[in-house]
Amino acid sequence: MTTARPRARLLASTIAMVQEFGVHGAGLAELLKRSNTSRNSLYQHFPAGKSEVVETATRIVSRVVGSHLSVMAEQLPTTASTDQWLDELLAFWRRPLESSDYRLGSFIMAAALDELDPAVQSAAGQAFTEWTTLLSDGLVLTGLDNSTARSLAGVLLSVIEGAIVQSRALKSSEPFTDAHSQLKLLLGYHLAHGQAAKLV
Repeated sequence: MTTARPRARLLASTIAMVQEFGVHGAGLAELLKRSNTSRNSLYQHFPAGKSEVVETATRIVSRVVGSHLSVMAEQLPTTASTDQWLDELLAFWRRPLESSDYRLGSFIMAAALDELDPAVQSAAGQAFTEWTTLLSDGLVLTGLDNSTARSLAGVLLSVIEGAIVQSRALKSSEPFTDAHSQLKLLLGYHLAHGQAAKLV
């Protein structure tokens, strides 16, 4: 088995630590220790230091989540079950929470709260914008108008991020169960109206 290179180790450790402790809780000394990387190696790959590592990690996480949302958006217009679609959508965040005993939260939310680093916060904002667009595109294909689709996509993401926070605080997946039941009603209403609009 090939050992991961320092850059990859730094990024993987950064993602895990920010998920657990937030940007400022992920101290540089501990990051170097966990990634088994020297300070010299850090600055070789990321000349601006921790800030650059976190910004790069933010863009990586954004792409990973975006890939999941892209697949879900493509499936939405032809899904036979809103229930099953929501299960798959939410499981992407719910499973890591449960398997980590509710320690690993939302990386992008942590990055969004990093007001001391505008570049990191901006990358997080760009992630939310791109994710909203991906979901919105899928909703438009179901028959919703652009404005409604974008608004609904934003609500979906807000509910997911909120469920992550509550689940971590409560050490329970119940917020995801509640999110599922209410999003099912909301999606069902809009999808029914979208299909009706297609027939008019």
